[in-house]
Amino acid sequence: MTAVFQESALQELSPADRDLFEAFGAGPIRTPPFDQVHRAVETHAARRPHLTAVEHLGESLTYGELDAKAGLLAELLVRSGVRPGDHVGLFLTRSISMVVGVLAVLKAGAAYVPQDTGTTSEARLRHVVRTAHIDVVLTTSADKLPDHLATVIAIDALPDISAFCRTPTADSGIAAVIFASGSTGVRVSHANLCNVLLTAPGSLGVTPGTRVAQLLDIACDLAMWEVLGTLANGGTLVLRGDNAGRAASTADVVIATPDVLASLDPRACRRVRTVAVAGERCPQALADVWARRVAFYHGFGPAETTIVNTVQRHQPGDGQLTIGEPVPNTTVYVLDDDLQPCPIGAVGEMWVGGAGVTAGYADDLDLTARHYHPDPFLGGDHLMFRTRDLARWTADGRLEHHGRAGDQVEVLGFRFELASVIAALECSAGCDRATALVHGGRLVGFVSPATAAPEAARRAVSRRLPHYCVPALIVPVDALPTTERGEVDRRALVSLLDGLRQESAA
Repeated sequence: MTAVFQESALQELSPADRDLFEAFGAGPIRTPPFDQVHRAVETHAARRPHLTAVEHLGESLTYGELDAKAGLLAELLVRSGVRPGDHVGLFLTRSISMVVGVLAVLKAGAAYVPQDTGTTSEARLRHVVRTAHIDVVLTTSADKLPDHLATVIAIDALPDISAFCRTPTADSGIAAVIFASGSTGVRVSHANLCNVLLTAPGSLGVTPGTRVAQLLDIACDLAMWEVLGTLANGGTLVLRGDNAGRAASTADVVIATPDVLASLDPRACRRVRTVAVAGERCPQALADVWARRVAFYHGFGPAETTIVNTVQRHQPGDGQLTIGEPVPNTTVYVLDDDLQPCPIGAVGEMWVGGAGVTAGYADDLDLTARHYHPDPFLGGDHLMFRTRDLARWTADGRLEHHGRAGDQVEVLGFRFELASVIAALECSAGCDRATALVHGGRLVGFVSPATAAPEAARRAVSRRLPHYCVPALIVPVDALPTTERGEVDRRALVSLLDGLRQESAA
């Protein structure tokens, strides 16, 4: 069973394309077992209180202990004035207290707003507090916060109370506000999270006792997949220390960006049986290496569509890596500039509908209105989100990603997409990852690691693409710089180019 589309919105398609639009564009209908993500965690705590919920650097909490600590902290939040629907800052570095804080905020009926104090500037923290209207911030005694930020509660300094009376609180619709990139937070609902985390493939086969590595920055939306996806399914969350590889080597499941996954040695991760990667473009070679050893899932989706909205189970011999198919209860549309469906196989802009579409941006109604539109295909009060990504359907119903809508560039009078150049660069010997941009009117490629040969990369592009797609300059780098979300940081690359230009001029 799949979603029912409004026939009136499909009139421009041929009958054959109309059938495929409906078959390809809707994920299966599934009913998540919970509609509040913390209720799933509480259920596991009641059924298996002695099962290890989280561990970090030799310390651990069982589900019973985690639930009790989070319950106490939730009561303190309520007594501090937090009400259902409020936003509570979670500003700290990775620790067991971080996990207690996430669950406590949800139990209090509020939404948590995560930031890693080890990587976030004071100006950024103040911006998040102001934009998300945060009055209370959770942290630890080891984390240093700016003065006069908000009411601050240290999670690791809770009073030692063996029994306490919990104030009943109403459930909230919003679970988290994620400042994944840019200056505006995305409001992610409990229903959004339960849909992707408690149904396959997003559940990743996690069951009680499954060990899941927690490797990513808590401010990243993929960290919700690690933390809440593990606890809502009864798994054991393994928080990394300084060495990500050590945590990954003891886990059954790894969720990562391609950049983080590339830093792990598959031979040292013999216990790992499932890997899920998302957050940015994944090189085919990286996917192939891991898919030979584990169940490898390649996901795609901006934070506004709740972690991932399409997933492919990639296996050796599959051929080209795609971004897969819609996850349950979601829809994907490939549309032209007039928001009309593109013929199957044509490249268009990807829009997402259904249960993954989040509740817009915090404190920015204008930006929300520009990116979230009424969904003419599902009708009713449904909204669809404009991803600004280009895609096309393959003949077997998978989505090929063709770069960002803004990644179509013009060089020497020719227009083309950077994604094709990047894919060709990554086919060169010795290149693990690559990217490209236009700077000063020239096409510039970047290859990593720094041992990758620019001439070999140039020849690889020349063999596959027209002459105007060959970068005028190819720069080897140790690693591509990334943003908090794990996407390639193009501003950092432009700064690198400017620095190289100044050095050559000197």
